[in-house]
Amino acid sequence: MLNYWKNAALWKKVISGFIFGLGFGLLIGLFKSKIDPNSTLRTITQLIPGLSFDGLTSVLSAGGKLFINAIKMLIVPLIFSSLIVGITSMKDLKKMGRIGLKTFGLYLLTTCFAITVGIVVAKVIEPGSFMKSYYASNPGVIEQMMEGTTESKSAPSFLETLTGIIPNNPINAMANGNVLQIIVFALLFGIAINMAGEKGKPVSDFCNSLAEIMYKLTYLVMELAPYGIFCLMAWVSLIFGTAILAPLAMMVFSLYLACAIHMFAFIGGVIFFFGQLNPIPFFVGLIDAHLVAFTTTSSSGTLPVTIKCAEKNLGVSSNISSFVLPLGATINMDGTAIYQGVCAIFIAQVLNIDLTIGNYITIILTSTLASIGTAGVPGAGLIMLSLVLESVGLPIAAIALVAGVDRILDMARTMVNVTGDAMASVLIAKSENELDETIYNQKAAV
Repeated sequence: MLNYWKNAALWKKVISGFIFGLGFGLLIGLFKSKIDPNSTLRTITQLIPGLSFDGLTSVLSAGGKLFINAIKMLIVPLIFSSLIVGITSMKDLKKMGRIGLKTFGLYLLTTCFAITVGIVVAKVIEPGSFMKSYYASNPGVIEQMMEGTTESKSAPSFLETLTGIIPNNPINAMANGNVLQIIVFALLFGIAINMAGEKGKPVSDFCNSLAEIMYKLTYLVMELAPYGIFCLMAWVSLIFGTAILAPLAMMVFSLYLACAIHMFAFIGGVIFFFGQLNPIPFFVGLIDAHLVAFTTTSSSGTLPVTIKCAEKNLGVSSNISSFVLPLGATINMDGTAIYQGVCAIFIAQVLNIDLTIGNYITIILTSTLASIGTAGVPGAGLIMLSLVLESVGLPIAAIALVAGVDRILDMARTMVNVTGDAMASVLIAKSENELDETIYNQKAAV
């Protein structure tokens, strides 16, 4: 058994950690609910920290945070070094400009389509109506949920995002994890290395070595993924259980359905029709990245795994992956755009507010632009939702209606974000003749 686990593929280990963590959390939660508060067993669990339910929750939370922190540790040096490697490998500035335009245009188009999918699915299913019916016998609950949530953290406007992309202190940007500023500095730094010619070669070699070291460090961290994901899923299921899903079940279902449609119908269709590629190897090759994205809820945190999957499983050249994927982790948020659409329509339905065609267009445009400034970290979509709600006159306090299940929603939308990034890398690599289709079409290991 030990040898099987040692030799198993990473995705098998990760999905095992996911399933066992989910089951463990639900089982412990059920066990806790069945114990009499006055029983001897409950008294023992309170006296011994290691056995107490609160202590167990803290241990699981700490285990999950350790894993997420280990992934976050990789983000800044990996983005910086991999972008510079990608740029310095493209000596032709025209080629770099061409790839940049393709990347940015593709990301905007897919994000715009994603928000449309979210709106259509929410309009058809009407999840807000289900919630109103659920609370019909208990009037005032919705108002109580919104009470005290009068203001949300303000989201940066598009102009603020645009004027803030140039770091006045690159070191400070790296220390604060400002990914967009790091990307801009790395792009300019890489271009300057190319312009410096032979004198810039030592720096280029150093960045290449740094990138290789970061790839090896990523491998070491990912060896801990099954255990970190076990802790994360056990903690989520232990804290939330299934009770919180009941009144919001249709909203959660609507978001997951919209994400599935966008991933398999739209992204799969684009891969097939425009890339002239079989979409099945694409999705199989991204299993590791999907599982890490689903559990960590961080596009930036999943970036090391996404790069590995794109190069090793999908045949994308390092030149393309090291340029397109870090950029996508910051500005390409298909899943977050779907989330904005579903949540905005859901909130309008719950509050009996009729939206006009103009409102829908505003939601599409605002969500698309807002996605550029959304950080690829857990919970960022909830902050950006306030901007979308405000743009169509919906109360920001209504965010409280979905905040309770935001973590569950974040899982699906992050997976879609990562899939969109990988799709762009494959299509751009194909258009630049830098896609190894032998690797792409290889039979997936089982």
